[in-house]
This record gives sequence, structure tokens and C-alpha cells, in this order.
Amino acid sequence: MGLIQRLHQRLRPARLRHLERHVLEVRDLACLKQAFAWDAEPLLEGAHLHAYAYPEDLNQRRLRDAEALGAACRNARARVLVEIGTGEGYATALMARNAPDGIVHTVNIPPEEIAAGGRLVTGSPERAAIGSHYRACGLTNIVQILANTLTWEPAIGVIDVAFIDGCHDADFVFNDTRKLLNRCRSGSLVLWHDFAPSLRRTYGWIDEVCRGVDRLYAARLLRGPVYHLRDSWVGLYRVP
Repeated sequence: MGLIQRLHQRLRPARLRHLERHVLEVRDLACLKQAFAWDAEPLLEGAHLHAYAYPEDLNQRRLRDAEALGAACRNARARVLVEIGTGEGYATALMARNAPDGIVHTVNIPPEEIAAGGRLVTGSPERAAIGSHYRACGLTNIVQILANTLTWEPAIGVIDVAFIDGCHDADFVFNDTRKLLNRCRSGSLVLWHDFAPSLRRTYGWIDEVCRGVDRLYAARLLRGPVYHLRDSWVGLYRVP
């Protein structure tokens, strides 16, 4: 094998055989609704959903993300929802609007513990900035939790919808999901952000998320397909 071939092989992400068998690409929101037998459209608000700030926003990626998450929350008629990775709270607000009869428990690592929160974190907002957007929206069906999910236990009842967007290290994705799956029921929905198998070579954090989900299949914690809405960074799984 020549030098160029060896270098190319090193740069190529390892095959994720479980994801290759289980990911289903969904063309658009209408097809996603059809796949899950959903009838309600998600409630989508905010100019930020249409903003283009980085190449990562190509193809209205923010809007596609919101469609997947909003539709899941709206159609699940959820009572207990969990978000890992509050940030400023844009996704939190989306979840709360689409689940008005539920409570969104949103978890963010305290700023002073960020060094123990893994390598691949999207950002480390100051304490006052955590959840600032959903508070500005006046939403009241949200409970803010400050904790490192490495040690946090979700003692909040049976989970209907879980959205995982905290640390993107494969170990964190695996452990965060495992904890939440233990609190889910048949029919619960689990969603991962920064999940887009076709972009594994482009973005290292997406590769890590996909690796974490693949490990969940290897550990037999997932069965059945993960649906990926085209042009989104969201994977969606329904617990059998």
C-alpha cells in the first residue's frame, strides 16, 4: 500500500456497521410525519431558524432541525421531556412550545465544571446566559438543572421525549443516552443533535456522536431504525 493510500485510510472514519444497517434517510417533514403516523405540524417561531451564519447552516439546517424536534414534541403529547445541553435555550423554548402540557427538564453543566464535561462541547455560556432565551420568551413549563451528566441521574419520572445535545464525545453520547433510555417507555422518542452520518468526514463532533449511537446498537440498547431528516443534524429513534 502506498503512502497516499495509507494517509487516506487514516483520515477515513472507521465504518459504523450498526448505523449502516439502521439509519433511514427521510426526505422531508411530510415524509417524517408519515413514517411516525403524526398529524400535527410543529410550532416554529423565530428568525434564528432561518439565519445563515456558518457553512454548517447550509440548506436551512436550523429549520430542518427545528422541524424534527418540534414535530416530535408536538405529536408525542409529552408530559415529561428532557434536554441535555441547554445553552441559551433556543431548543428548550421550541420543546416547551410544542409540549404545552408537559415539563421540559433541561440540563446544562455549570460553567465552573466545564473542564470535567468532556472535550467536544458546543460552548460554555456564563451562568446567567444559560437558558436566557427561553426565559426571555416567558415560558413557564421548563425546569432548569445545572449538573454534569457524567454523574447526574434523571430521577424525573418516565420520559416521553429526550433530546441529547450536550457533550459530543462518543462516551458522553453513549452514557447520556443509556441513562435516559432506562427512564423511557415503549413509544418514547429519543433524539440526538449533531447526528448526520453523511458528514462524519467533515465534522469531527458529528463523527463522535455517530460513534456513540453506533455503540448503543453494539450494546443492544437500541433496536430498530434511527430516522434522519435530510439536511438536518437530528437523528430520531422510537423506543420499541
